[in-house]
Amino acid sequence: MKNKACRLLFVLLFVPFLLRAQSETELNSGWRCSKAEEVKATGSQISTSGYDLNNWMPATVPGTVLTTLVNNHKMPDPFFGMNSRQIPDIYDKGNAYYTYWFVKDLNYKKPAAGRAVFLNLRGVNYNCEIYINGQKLKASACDGMFLRQSHNITSYLRADGNNRLAILVHPAPVAGKPNGGQGGDGTIARNVGMQYTAGWDWIQPIADRNTGIWDKVTIQETGAVRINEPHVVTLVPGVRLPGEKQDAAIIKTTAELQNTSLKPIQGMLKYCINGQVITKAVTLAANSTTEVALPALTVNNPKLWWPNGYGEQYLYPSDFEFIIGGKAVSDKRNVQVGIRQIDTKWNELTHSRQIAVNGQKIFIKGGNWIISDAMLRFTDARYDAEVRYHRDMNLNLIRIWGGAMIERPEFYAACDKYGMLVFQDFWMSGDANGRWTDPAKKDDQWTRRKYPDDHSLWLESAADQIKMVRNHPSLAIWCGGNEIAPPDDILTQLRDVLMPKLDGTRWFIDYSNSSQMSYNTEGGNGDGPYGIQDINTFWQHKTYPFNSEVGSVGVGDYESLLRFIPAANLKVPTFDGKKETVDSVWDYHKYIGYQDFLKPYGEPENARDFAMKAQLVNYDQYRALMEGFSAHMWEWYTGSIIWKTQNPWTALRGQMYDYYLDANACLYGLRSGSEPLHIAYNPVDGNITTINNGFRNANNLMLVIKTYDMAGKDSLLSQAFISIGASSYQRIQSVKRAVDALRKKDGVFLNLQLLNENKQVQSTNFYWLPNTDGEYSGLKEMKRARLNVSAKQTAAGKVEVTISNAANAPVAFFNRLALISTTTKQRVLPAFASDNYLSIMPGETRKVTIDYPQGVKDKLQLQLYGWNVTEQITDIN
Repeated sequence: MKNKACRLLFVLLFVPFLLRAQSETELNSGWRCSKAEEVKATGSQISTSGYDLNNWMPATVPGTVLTTLVNNHKMPDPFFGMNSRQIPDIYDKGNAYYTYWFVKDLNYKKPAAGRAVFLNLRGVNYNCEIYINGQKLKASACDGMFLRQSHNITSYLRADGNNRLAILVHPAPVAGKPNGGQGGDGTIARNVGMQYTAGWDWIQPIADRNTGIWDKVTIQETGAVRINEPHVVTLVPGVRLPGEKQDAAIIKTTAELQNTSLKPIQGMLKYCINGQVITKAVTLAANSTTEVALPALTVNNPKLWWPNGYGEQYLYPSDFEFIIGGKAVSDKRNVQVGIRQIDTKWNELTHSRQIAVNGQKIFIKGGNWIISDAMLRFTDARYDAEVRYHRDMNLNLIRIWGGAMIERPEFYAACDKYGMLVFQDFWMSGDANGRWTDPAKKDDQWTRRKYPDDHSLWLESAADQIKMVRNHPSLAIWCGGNEIAPPDDILTQLRDVLMPKLDGTRWFIDYSNSSQMSYNTEGGNGDGPYGIQDINTFWQHKTYPFNSEVGSVGVGDYESLLRFIPAANLKVPTFDGKKETVDSVWDYHKYIGYQDFLKPYGEPENARDFAMKAQLVNYDQYRALMEGFSAHMWEWYTGSIIWKTQNPWTALRGQMYDYYLDANACLYGLRSGSEPLHIAYNPVDGNITTINNGFRNANNLMLVIKTYDMAGKDSLLSQAFISIGASSYQRIQSVKRAVDALRKKDGVFLNLQLLNENKQVQSTNFYWLPNTDGEYSGLKEMKRARLNVSAKQTAAGKVEVTISNAANAPVAFFNRLALISTTTKQRVLPAFASDNYLSIMPGETRKVTIDYPQGVKDKLQLQLYGWNVTEQITDIN
């Protein structure tokens, strides 16, 4: 209500000027392009409306050259099969092959006197020349993949509004040889750009190295004074609890004011949040940019922003305005503000950094993120879906890996919304920037250690990107690089000058696995392991106490494989005890193996059977990983970050969902193991362990421990009231002797539940345990279960599924649910299920909700299949 009052006050005072406030329009359609070698005209000629563009291709902007070529069917989809081998690589063809003109006719009239129009480019790779209406905007090219550009084009616009914009885009000067190394031969790091584009152990090279106008292009109109880089800092002193009345918070604000006119201007900078307004009168020199700090503002009883699992992610709308002469709004900027404070301290017991939000320590459960799409095809909807998946996995942090980029504001907005803290790397990697000797690299370590070639451009880009994302409450950690710090001159400037000046509120770490972050007294600092492990290892082997990269396998299910592997290549990998042999397409898509871990379930008969059994291992691996870390919180660990939770292309490793946003069992295993309140079984000593990530004690909980045999007969092992302290774990009791006796011959199912005083389930965890020989002999012989399934539409984009198992039936084991189109029989994606790969006990009824995009028009059905459940297709009522 207060914020509404603030906006209403503004409307009453300044109605005549509302439509003249700052406006920004995206230029994302109507572009055409052509290879520069095939164009004989100059930029001045091309950018005049009389130049004929009829033979030019429609261009995708924002997008890369390769995206445009694929969209025009000039190149095959590089994410399918081994198609990318058919696409000429820039290293072999030379930069001219991917140097392109991009042209757009722009209907925009020259504004009235006292107003200015800006052309904004948020990302061009790698440099460009810009022409408008026959004139070149700058004498020199604009370098740098990450450096934002803003050009005052007021004087270039035509009075009749018929304008033409032409941009010549050149690739990065050093393409790098894609020789199979991490970052290819390493020379890709000589640029200030993305290193993965020359190839990595999870992706094939991107042929054009993502050359193009890859990020948003906008036209922005303002008055004579423009607001640039508004900055909001929130201070939340003390220790807070969600849901309680809060002591006051402090908000500090600054903004850069750009006077575009040739005379001094007097005016007022105004900031409005939560119904409160602060102002400052300023005089701006002609043709100047001045940073202005507003008085500090106190917000009483603020609604705080908390990470996922700990409280609400409240966001306050707020506005900066500059008003000239007491009446005219020259410019306006909106900033969503999450009031929170992030602090860190060293934990002497774990020997690692510990993160606190609003005074409360947070046990970090994170995922490593590369980029949303390897060809930079970003959308708000995809960002929202991917970050939501991380929220649904009960994670609270995403690390942005240093071989990619500073993520886009739309990504950060999704993290603000879903409560994901962000650990943001800058553009360095130990592989390309010289941490190790590497025969795949062209240059020696001493040379690579000095990359990139242009240090000043790197620092200018860093300063610009810090300003771009620093207002987001989700941004928690800045990191100099992946597994290596920047060169000393860059590091010193970044750490000691840019960070204090431009941010100063976040922890800065020099590199991702630095001893500043985590130090294992038995083995130094580092990260990993990355491959499949015996699940006992996660419980009994102590790794790095704040592990920035630790992970396992991640092959998707059969439907996922069908999307990018040709039918002829859907061959089951084989393992001879030393080496895993795989089909060439699987190898091309960077498959990492399951070794002997599928054999206890029986040798896979075909690719479908392989994928199903892989999901059992996926679920077990990631549940155990996070349980093992959480069950040693504050004793061994302050956090862990999964390597990795997503893939920006069709890879066969390290992913909780595939490139097409289809979840596999990794996601649901991790979701289980990461529950805020969780009950777990330690497979080493048989201890039942409760884990409470919350800030409050969990009291009067009923612990129920049951087993089920392969026929569905249950045995109650224990039932007792327990309590568990805030932000802690507790070992309750060992059931090893009883469980070992029951699983001896055929294995056994173990079902754990925590109930509250109203008998509502607070945590449930279901394990399938092998016999004493490590074989799932009982699973192989299980009788079929028949489920009663119904589904109904409860709201737009929401389906509720009810699943029942008969009282005298066996456990209906490991069931996969999916929404499918009735016409295509293809899955509707993304789909967010409240549970999946779930097992239904005899006599049990479970409800699952599935959310899907509301724009889907097809009539839908529910598909269900499981280990011992025949596929069922159910109409949705």
